[in-house]
Amino acid sequence: MTPTPASFAAARSADANDVIAVSGQGDSAQRDRHSGPEDTDRRSRGARRMRPGRRGSGWRNAGWVLVFLLPSAVPLLLFTVIPMLASIWVSLTKWNLISAPTFVAFANYRRLLTDPATLDYFLHTGAYIVGYLPLVYIGGLSLAYVLDKKLVARSFFRAAVFLPVITSWVVVALVWQWLLNPAHGVVNTVLGALGLGQPGWWTDPDWAMPSIILASAWKDLGFVMVIMLAGLQSIPGDVQEAATVDGATGWQRFRRVTWPMLSPSTFFVVVISLINGLQVFDQVFVMTGGGPQGATQVVVGQIYNLTFRYGRAGDAAALSWILFVVILAITAGQLAGQRRWVTHA
Repeated sequence: MTPTPASFAAARSADANDVIAVSGQGDSAQRDRHSGPEDTDRRSRGARRMRPGRRGSGWRNAGWVLVFLLPSAVPLLLFTVIPMLASIWVSLTKWNLISAPTFVAFANYRRLLTDPATLDYFLHTGAYIVGYLPLVYIGGLSLAYVLDKKLVARSFFRAAVFLPVITSWVVVALVWQWLLNPAHGVVNTVLGALGLGQPGWWTDPDWAMPSIILASAWKDLGFVMVIMLAGLQSIPGDVQEAATVDGATGWQRFRRVTWPMLSPSTFFVVVISLINGLQVFDQVFVMTGGGPQGATQVVVGQIYNLTFRYGRAGDAAALSWILFVVILAITAGQLAGQRRWVTHA
């Protein structure tokens, strides 16, 4: 190719830039050799001044976090934390909510722990959990398994199952009290038409607790279904396909693949259901009021009675803290034992 004046000019410009760059590097190196420790310190201090201060920005961020937390932290402090701490003092007193409280130390705790009725309240609560937890878990898991398939109007059925969860407990309890009415309830009407026995349900001491369990499980099925459905959808499809290729049947895939991979969801459902079950109150209060003959009196129901019916706020506060210790111990045991059976993918 024949060189042109433009190419000569470009070459001279590139050579000049190289010379300038080399001379600049040499000058910089020479300055570094002749600079002393004071110049080095001065440059390092200048560089530090140019960098933003981490400590100041951290405090500013913390301040903004507190500002945004205040709208929820203040009510939590005023209506939960402070009353909870105050209940410790109340549990050590004899107080009828009208006159001044009298300090009695641990007399309330001793009386409750030695009273056979206290054990009955915990046994009734335990009986409720024993019937409620398997029913709501198996029912919620079954619904989740079915509604995870490609069905017509699948979204509608999911919403219909979840609807009772957002319904008021008072409404649910009244509806089930009507359904299970021994005289003219829908359930006994159907059972009579089929020639089956007609239980007394919530009016019979033997059937009152099963009535409450049915109402509770029906309301909470949607919550468990949503949790288990999320767990099912998080299982990789290639795992199921690999099990199918290996010749596993549907039940074997569920038993050996699906259910073990649902253990985190199962753990969450069991923990939350146990905590809520130990605090059962609304449906008992509306449907049976603790009766008949005290067959459904649970711990929280007795706390309510001690406070507002019998004027024994000290005993009620003490029973509340006993229940708190029981819930804390059971939850701590579950958290400690999860390593043995919970599989995190």
